Amino acid sequence: MKKQFVVIGLGRFGSSVARTLSAEGHDVLAIDVRENAVQAIMNDVTHAVQADAREEENLKALGVRNFDVAVVAIGDDLQANILITLMLKEMGIRYVVAKAQTNLHGRVLEKVGADKIIYPEKDMGVRVAHNLVTSNIMDYIALSPDYSIAEIVTPRKFIGKTLGELDLRAKYHISVMAIRNGDKVNVAPGSEASIQENDILVVVSKNKDIEKLPE
Repeated sequence: MKKQFVVIGLGRFGSSVARTLSAEGHDVLAIDVRENAVQAIMNDVTHAVQADAREEENLKALGVRNFDVAVVAIGDDLQANILITLMLKEMGIRYVVAKAQTNLHGRVLEKVGADKIIYPEKDMGVRVAHNLVTSNIMDYIALSPDYSIAEIVTPRKFIGKTLGELDLRAKYHISVMAIRNGDKVNVAPGSEASIQENDILVVVSKNKDIEKLPE
């Protein structure tokens, strides 16, 4: 499902998230106060704007309240990071993801309403982007730019059916590597394996096909 994202702060992490979301076909508004950062990403996202996101009027003028998800990726200015997160939540954005530098910073972001706190490691931007796109993806490992292994919460419509009945490879181009339920793991399940409530599916597929799975 196509979503609209606004990414504020275009350092290494923010740029990586923005480019990955855009490459997967989503609408992305990228914002940074630095002209060179905006120029560098302009051809890779839907819109790139030079603006000071600490000014609420700028955010309102850009229509960010209409976006599905906001990612606050500012890392070097903690005050701005917290202020912008607070303003976005007050403006009514449903889901705000904020980058934190420390555990204390993360707790402050939680207090002002951030829905998800990210403590980015090197090159974590791509992984975070994939997790944001599809809410039933629990974890994700990139095998290549196009293929991934993902842990997926079992879609409701799969419960009670066997892998043979679901025929995921034909319908979704997805291969199930394992089925996990608590401590029990069924590796390389056969077509007779039945999907139960609370099962976690470990699948391998193209990224675009994983996103098409029902929730």
